[in-house]
Amino acid sequence: MTYSTTDHESTAAPVEPHRVLVLNSGSSSVKYQLLDMRDRSRLASGLVERIGEETSRLAHTPLTGGGAEPRERTGRIADHDAALKAAAEELAADGLGLDSPELAAIGHRVVHGGLRFSAPTVITDEVLKEIERLVPVAPLHNPANITGIRTAQALRPDLPQVAVFDTAFHTTMPEAAARYAIDVETADAHRIRRYGFHGTSHAYVSRRTAELLGRAPEEVNVIVLHLGNGASASAVAGGRCVETSMGLTPLEGLVMGTRSGDIDPAVTFHLKRVAGMSTDEIDVLLNKKSGLVGLCGDNDMREIRRRIDEGDERAALAFDIYIHRLKKYIGAYTAVLGRVDAVAFTAGVGENAAPVREAAIAGLEELGMAVDASLNAVRSGEPRLISPEYARVAVAVVPTDEELEIAEQTFALVGRGDAPGPVRIDN
Repeated sequence: MTYSTTDHESTAAPVEPHRVLVLNSGSSSVKYQLLDMRDRSRLASGLVERIGEETSRLAHTPLTGGGAEPRERTGRIADHDAALKAAAEELAADGLGLDSPELAAIGHRVVHGGLRFSAPTVITDEVLKEIERLVPVAPLHNPANITGIRTAQALRPDLPQVAVFDTAFHTTMPEAAARYAIDVETADAHRIRRYGFHGTSHAYVSRRTAELLGRAPEEVNVIVLHLGNGASASAVAGGRCVETSMGLTPLEGLVMGTRSGDIDPAVTFHLKRVAGMSTDEIDVLLNKKSGLVGLCGDNDMREIRRRIDEGDERAALAFDIYIHRLKKYIGAYTAVLGRVDAVAFTAGVGENAAPVREAAIAGLEELGMAVDASLNAVRSGEPRLISPEYARVAVAVVPTDEELEIAEQTFALVGRGDAPGPVRIDN
């Protein structure tokens, strides 16, 4: 796909599209990044938040060239359509308008792709209908993703729009890992199974970890620990996910900032019968009032560590529960993989909280894992090893880059003449 530099100058050299705009549309926010895929550099990024409120805010940051300064605008931004148009205006002000012939595609983060989508997919009417069909299993995320897609399509109807699914990386899980032990007919009728999330991060980090070790992804078994406000673990064997901690929804698995993670399902029945709580109230409790915030009132690991240093027992217990769950998953995934070459910490907590990394690996020497205190204390934005040379299993800190992963998958897809449509995996 090429465009001429002007509509009237036929002798002008053709422009090969090389930019990708990445959009992450949430229920009340839109994040965006514009990348130049020739060198993977970021040209601009931004966030529109509190969409629909009087206190809406757009923060735009030009990242390379031109010397432009970060800018903000405040005041009501009515909806996602207005948000994307405002973002487009900011990009245009930097000479990076969405009408540029250098723009190759728009890549969209879509949280739930079910079983049908196991790869990045050019968005067609059929694809959009399938994403809509998945709304019941992702009611908080997919509707916002759909809104962002439709708005972007209206702005550039001629441009390829690509969906990159959080769940796609986990579609390689075997049925033994993906199935819940409930009635098969009921499960299939209602799409109840383990899908997993944070897939773009797990894909990126597992591959970057192999690079850090100087090996091909196909040769390496990695346990990836994506630890942010939302947290998930995955077992990646030779570049393919074989197990992950999140399930039908992002609620399952590790202790998170506000989510409980693993819990006896009967707790929900008990709360309904004994406490008289409604289904919606239980949903809010487990998703927004549990995890670290439920245990100690804080979901910021920096604040929790500060409180621990001051002798706060409630914060200390919350930290211990968080670490205990992490250790359980590291041990379980070691058993699943059989051989572990590396454990990789990533995301906000994983990349920045040295005490979490130290505590999670402490006592796992018999599994070949150890952390070097001096290496662990180093703060850096680069991938790095924090394990001593004698350790059988490498322990690494690998900063995630979900936007770059989405851009790379998008660009690889639209740059091929044989770009595939949706990938179907039969239930």
